[in-house]
Amino acid sequence: MRNTIIALLIIAFPLSLFAQDFDKGLAAAQTGDFKTALKEWTFLAEHGNKAAQFNLGIMYQQGTGVPQDIGEAIKWYVLAAEQGHADAQSNLGSIYMKNTGVPQNFEEAAKWYKMAAEQGHSEAQLNLGFMHFEGMGIQTDYATAVKWFTRAAEQGHAIAQNNLGIISTHGIGGPVDHESATKWYKMAAVQGHLDAQYNLAVNYHEGLGVRQNFEEAIKWYTIAAEQGHAESQANLGFMYDEGLGVSKNHKKANVWHKLAAAQGNATAQFNLGLNYHYALGVRQNYEDALIWYELAAEQGHSGAQLNLGLMYDEGIGVEEENVLAHMWYNISAENGNAQGAINRDVVASDMTPEDVFAAINLALKCIQSNYRDCGY
Repeated sequence: MRNTIIALLIIAFPLSLFAQDFDKGLAAAQTGDFKTALKEWTFLAEHGNKAAQFNLGIMYQQGTGVPQDIGEAIKWYVLAAEQGHADAQSNLGSIYMKNTGVPQNFEEAAKWYKMAAEQGHSEAQLNLGFMHFEGMGIQTDYATAVKWFTRAAEQGHAIAQNNLGIISTHGIGGPVDHESATKWYKMAAVQGHLDAQYNLAVNYHEGLGVRQNFEEAIKWYTIAAEQGHAESQANLGFMYDEGLGVSKNHKKANVWHKLAAAQGNATAQFNLGLNYHYALGVRQNYEDALIWYELAAEQGHSGAQLNLGLMYDEGIGVEEENVLAHMWYNISAENGNAQGAINRDVVASDMTPEDVFAAINLALKCIQSNYRDCGY
């Protein structure tokens, strides 16, 4: 009986020490003493401690306290993952999915993500859903993607929630369901997800899946816009221009248009051009109008292309030039603007056949250059 008690104590004593050594390594890492952390965790990892193995994987993956070594990171992650460590499984999935120091291998990524996902790991569920959605190494399967997105979303994963909202909005793999989309957007939006805040604002703006409410749209556009979301800034500018949910205020509109336009948002560039063109909230300035129209036109904005045609047609801020007017009207028409086609035909009636031919060739050159070579 005495020998049995001694044997049990011998087994239990090292386990207690292991816990102490792990905590010692953790405390050292938290103070930046990675040398001590490495020493403590390496000993534990070599004796099968999966938490220590995982932490070594992180150190080698990130190059924290040791030279970065993806191969060494994978070694420790695998040892932990094979013991069921969900974070290690998920990290292995990401390494193979993102071509991080090893050849990209979608099959390996899906294998490890699935192991973690089945344990309830929300990040792995999100990524596995994404792989099924995009058909990355596995067959595209929207139903399976939705299953994994939903499991992650139900755990509060904001990206998964927004993804479900997008899927419901566009009816991907099923019917369009704006009510469901709005539900998921709200969940993600309150967590600070920028795209979800914008998407929720759009639904309130347009009355999709919820009663139209311009004030709520303004609220969510503003929250996202103040964090630099260009589409929200552009739409907020539009709301102030039109007086939707707020008093009409072109000066405030221009503040938001400028912020979005500076980020390359074509709609904001066009609207800013309009406001300079027609002196809405700013002093009339045709040169600035032309600049903003051109920037939007280069991104294929048919309204900006139409207005450039108008400026050349009527000599507003530029010399009157029917060939360039015809070119921009024609390009606008090619992009689906019916007024562009009407204006093109009107200006063509005052042009020689040679000038019309030249304008058509200029339009073709402009389109083929992706709007980078437009003019003589």
